[in-house]
Amino acid sequence: MAASSAKRRHKVRRRADMSLLGGIRPPIAVLSALLLSLAGITALGFGRAGEESVPKAVMTSQQRFAEDGADAMRASIDESAADLARTAGLFNAGDPAQPDAVVDKIGSVYQKWVGTAVVEISSGRMLAARGENVPVAAIDTAKLSEKDGLSPRMVRLANGETRLLSLQLLSWKGQPQQLLIASSSLRFPGISLGKFRSIAVIDSTGRILSSDGIPESEQVVTEFQRSGIERSKKQLSAFAKVAAKRAEEHPLKANDPGEGGYLGVSGSLRGDTFQGDRAIAGYAALTGPEPGKGTVATSLGLTVVAMVDVAEDPTRVTDPLFGLLAAGALLLIGALAVGVLLGTVQRPLLRLFLESRRLTRDDLTRPVSVPRFGEAARIGQALERLRRQLLGERTDAEGAGGPKSGRRGRIGARALLAVSGILLLVWSAPMLLLLNRADATAVVPEQITNDQRERTDTLSDRVRRSLNEGHADLVSVAGLLGERTSPEDMTKVLDRTRSDHSRYRSLYVRTGDGKIIAQSGESPRLPEDKKSENKDGHPFADPITVLNDSGTEPVIAGYAELPGRDGSTVIGEFRIDFINSLLKRPGLGEIRVVDAERRVLGGNTGYLAFEKLPSARLTELAAGTGQKTGVSARAGGIVYRDGSGVQVAGAAPFVGGGAAKSLDWMVVSWQPAAGLAIPEYSLQNRTVLAGLLGITAAAACLGWLHIIVVRPLREVAKQAEALADGDRRTVLYPRHHDEVGAISRSLELLRQQVLEQRKRDGAGATAPAAVRAPAGRN
Repeated sequence: MAASSAKRRHKVRRRADMSLLGGIRPPIAVLSALLLSLAGITALGFGRAGEESVPKAVMTSQQRFAEDGADAMRASIDESAADLARTAGLFNAGDPAQPDAVVDKIGSVYQKWVGTAVVEISSGRMLAARGENVPVAAIDTAKLSEKDGLSPRMVRLANGETRLLSLQLLSWKGQPQQLLIASSSLRFPGISLGKFRSIAVIDSTGRILSSDGIPESEQVVTEFQRSGIERSKKQLSAFAKVAAKRAEEHPLKANDPGEGGYLGVSGSLRGDTFQGDRAIAGYAALTGPEPGKGTVATSLGLTVVAMVDVAEDPTRVTDPLFGLLAAGALLLIGALAVGVLLGTVQRPLLRLFLESRRLTRDDLTRPVSVPRFGEAARIGQALERLRRQLLGERTDAEGAGGPKSGRRGRIGARALLAVSGILLLVWSAPMLLLLNRADATAVVPEQITNDQRERTDTLSDRVRRSLNEGHADLVSVAGLLGERTSPEDMTKVLDRTRSDHSRYRSLYVRTGDGKIIAQSGESPRLPEDKKSENKDGHPFADPITVLNDSGTEPVIAGYAELPGRDGSTVIGEFRIDFINSLLKRPGLGEIRVVDAERRVLGGNTGYLAFEKLPSARLTELAAGTGQKTGVSARAGGIVYRDGSGVQVAGAAPFVGGGAAKSLDWMVVSWQPAAGLAIPEYSLQNRTVLAGLLGITAAAACLGWLHIIVVRPLREVAKQAEALADGDRRTVLYPRHHDEVGAISRSLELLRQQVLEQRKRDGAGATAPAAVRAPAGRN
């Protein structure tokens, strides 16, 4: 029995040696390493928040501006190609038309092409032409039947300008096949440049195909202005070369992480300085509206470059001294917190571990060194009572050394962990909640406000042009539905138009008395029995209007009169999702389309139809911007501060002609300045991040210590006191193979020793009585 007990003790002691690989040391060591790392990050990182003379937000804004230009250019080219293809298809579906009638019809409906022509393919003879001379000689009619023979192509004119030629076939039975050619310039449709900005479209080699915003030398007076123009042209050419090279990269490799929102290659560039102004540019390659889906425009290999001069701010927004002081404070507080853990938790526990092992080796001569605090003190007192019991001293219910449960420390290990956590919170909480708050001191660069205004103006023009394009489609369809067109043929034309353009939810032909004779798509929302509203017999007063003023979504419709049909009209109802899709521009924040009464009709985020703008300041901005200044109203931008922080807002009314002019709509956008990479907010974000990292490190390591060490230690303290008070039946099992587990195993060995001692004492007391009994019988 003694041999097996000694063997079991040796095995438990060997496992106790292995326990030192884990336990209380790792969480404290990890906490120390994390605090040192955080101090280094704090010391090195805060001084870089405002080092750049041009804030990153301004650089990103130029990238977004170029993306807007690329998106507008792509949409314009694709729309032109689709319109020409649809128009040619409608002509091909009807009776043969004269070439002059074809180009006249195209010119009356669409004003997007600078020149149109019809050429007989077999002979190459020009049959009809309108507008600017079309470079027909650049087209090899013998290769039209080849693959991509009708694809758009770019042609450089003798004066250096570039034209984009779109081609379609006109085919009728029994007639020679003809080629319809439309020529357009590569200028940006409706891009608001503001002041001191230029924009260009370049090809894959970096050659500038068209540009806007830089005046010609003969347009200025002084030699200084001419030198500035030459400098701008050279800088734009340099940007173009770099942008063309970067546009060849894959979007996932070219775009910076977190710069999402644009599917193609885009970025920003820094140029030279001139009299304190830094030239910066954004670039964006034309890309499709969906990932992996190319279009007519994307096949041309074009890239948009937008350049602007920005005044540099040579002053630093941040002082590196703050980072050094914060790092020094963290080192001091962290050392104090770690010192509390080492002095009051780790060292007493390791001392108990050694004392418990000493007792299991029958070294009972020296009293147990009892710690002063908490569970360690309770375990130490229990070990001392067990030592005295193994020495054969009698202990009563009160115990030889004091009360039954021993002297318990009032301050437990959990309280000591809380003290360390509070110390670390003293540093982390001000960093998280108080220091470097930017709302009161943030300076929003003027260029950010200008870009918000100009991009909103560009977006407003894009929505207006899209509605005008939709109305032009209706006019084109109405011109092809003649007096003898049957309702079945009308339906075919409407189906083809709706399949070519996703902007319509429904298309239908309505007679003057309200009867619908042809329909494509969803059910009309205009009541069928509703009589004409104006004296001309049209279904509503304006070419495009909103049919309702309440409900879950606005019903936007346009009409075009059918010639020779006694007031019959073709009506198209626009999908509100189509308008909302135009508003999804990254970097503009929340965007709303509002009507003349400032009611919301569409937006890029969640909204309620016909609700008011979310704040009185936005309503005031929209009302002020809607007032005419000179010939027409102008876009406006503003930075305002209130209880919710600093916001940048822009508003732009519909300005320009077309059917959508009568709507009197406006686009309003706003975003919090805190979301921009402005130095003050960058410093605030880094400060908050440091506070979060400090709290996270403290919570993780102290929580780890509580779960792995403190909770088992409290349980072992209860078991040790119960064992010292006389509980010899409860077997003690370690939870983990660490210091606390080793103490638990030592207590189990001491329990076995006490039981063996009791058995030996019991045997010694009964042995003399057994010997005396036979003697008494003699």
